Amino acid sequence: MSSLVVAFSSFLMWGLLPIYWKQLGHVSSLELMCHRMVWSALFTGVILTLTRRWSEVRAVLASRASLLWLMLTSALLAVNWWTFIWAVNNNYVLESSLGYYINPLVNVVLGYVFLRDSLRRFQVVAVLFAVAGVLNMVVNYGRFPWIALVLAITFGFYGLVRKVIRPGPLPGLFAETCMASLLAGPYILWLGSQGAGGLGNHGAYTDLLILLTGAATSIPLLCFAFGARRLRLVTLGVLQYTAPTCFFLLATFVYGEPFTWVHGVTFALIWTGIGIFTLEGVRHSRRNKATASSSGQDQK
Repeated sequence: MSSLVVAFSSFLMWGLLPIYWKQLGHVSSLELMCHRMVWSALFTGVILTLTRRWSEVRAVLASRASLLWLMLTSALLAVNWWTFIWAVNNNYVLESSLGYYINPLVNVVLGYVFLRDSLRRFQVVAVLFAVAGVLNMVVNYGRFPWIALVLAITFGFYGLVRKVIRPGPLPGLFAETCMASLLAGPYILWLGSQGAGGLGNHGAYTDLLILLTGAATSIPLLCFAFGARRLRLVTLGVLQYTAPTCFFLLATFVYGEPFTWVHGVTFALIWTGIGIFTLEGVRHSRRNKATASSSGQDQK
């Protein structure tokens, strides 16, 4: 199976997650986030055992600084996951798609602020289009798009910290979910003792979906990790819009969420920014490739 197909499949699976969480709408979002942490830790632990990669986990946990950073990414992941699950089950899938559309642009800004990455002219233009889209929602819709911004910013900072400490995708997720499970596990047990938990109180179908939250989280990540090693960053940059596009289509055509002219203007501005951002990235990649090729020929 080609790397492109595997990578696309990972983004498609992420894009279809709203369907999964909608099936669990009768369970609280906080409890679902906690279950997702616990079962993801167990599932990734099994995968690490089968692939004999515990040495990578030990390497990640060997540094006190890495542990502190992973505590931060664990908290960011918890906020991001809870926000997304809550948004899906409260009919804000459309706003969630907005958050993940602007996330790559947030990443560029964070890289500029914290890593001193250079901001190219057209990247600035793309970011300004996204800002205009958000401001349009605030001014004309009368509602601050906090869901979109929380999703974009938490995932942006999550990616930023991950870029600094550079754990492998699977060992990193295992460490993060284990840390979160130190709080999530007791909370789930407490809910169960009160007879208020989702597990065991809503039938076998609900129980099965809850138990599979770990697989639903980890399998797309495994596919992404496999595909990302073999694809160019430009290709991954285009593929990453698969998930928010799925969210957008589900919200508009399946779940019937309202799509007003304000939404239309906001998404048009953001899609324009994304188009500029993507085309600029492709052009920059080609220019770097041509420069490298020219340098190689000069050295012969």
